[in-house]
Amino acid sequence: MNTTLVVMAAGIGSRFGGGIKQLEAMGPNGEIIMDYSIYDAKAAGFNKVVFVIRHDLEKDFREVIGNRIEKVIDVDYAFQEIDNLPAGFEVPEGRVKPWGTGQAILACKGIVNEPFAVINADDYYGKEAFVKIHDYLVGAKKKAENGKYDFSMVSFILGNTLSENGAVTRGVCVAKDGYLSEVVETSGIIEGKDGKIEYEENGSDMVITKESNVSMNMWGFTPDFIDVLDKGFTEFLKALKPEDIKKEYLLPMVVDSLIKSGDATVKVLTSNDKWFGVTYKEDKPLVVESFKKLIADGVYPENLWK
Repeated sequence: MNTTLVVMAAGIGSRFGGGIKQLEAMGPNGEIIMDYSIYDAKAAGFNKVVFVIRHDLEKDFREVIGNRIEKVIDVDYAFQEIDNLPAGFEVPEGRVKPWGTGQAILACKGIVNEPFAVINADDYYGKEAFVKIHDYLVGAKKKAENGKYDFSMVSFILGNTLSENGAVTRGVCVAKDGYLSEVVETSGIIEGKDGKIEYEENGSDMVITKESNVSMNMWGFTPDFIDVLDKGFTEFLKALKPEDIKKEYLLPMVVDSLIKSGDATVKVLTSNDKWFGVTYKEDKPLVVESFKKLIADGVYPENLWK
């Protein structure tokens, strides 16, 4: 079965080079985090990659990674633009950014027609996550066959996703019988000197366990989800108020609505791999060292694409 990996990269800065965290070299031969994600996805069985970018990034993006990756796997591009709106809608005055992860995946309409996984461009997820989500996608049914949308997500152990250099925001997963009930967006999560994981809520310090499952925006969808996003985006725009100038159309929001309406189930697949990401610039040396160790341990070859 054909399966596609969709990489959300439209949030990359408008200029390539220093300071663009998604394009910082992390591997010994200049590999960036996306290289490792695509390598793992290909090994797990994915046979196509779709990069969601902006039109102004296309030339540089192809030079930095696209032209290299298309030699080892089928590659296509979808374009997320702020003014890519349904008929009858215009960009509100003062709006400067595209409309979020829901619009990013909607940009894949007509390009992605098979089961697909979604990841962030600047997160390292590990091999286990790609194997689990690919294997689930192979058996996932469309709503017409299943009665409900049959989706999935990979959750990670909170303790494996923290930064040593500051607080992070994570979507804490609430699951029942292996299926997602809710994702609670939780900000300011940090590990204290006593080893406790804390966050602030309504002015009070709260404690959360290291073993809590969290979402890192790794989702598995059947292709009919894109039609859901299409319809939902129009409804989202209709409901906007003048003060909602920065509001975004987000994947967790759409999925949560489908769960609550009873129209979808979302299987929670848990990975025990350690997540890497450059939340803070100080995180880079740790990520570089982590990849060095993975190479030394034989998880990756030193030269990824040879």
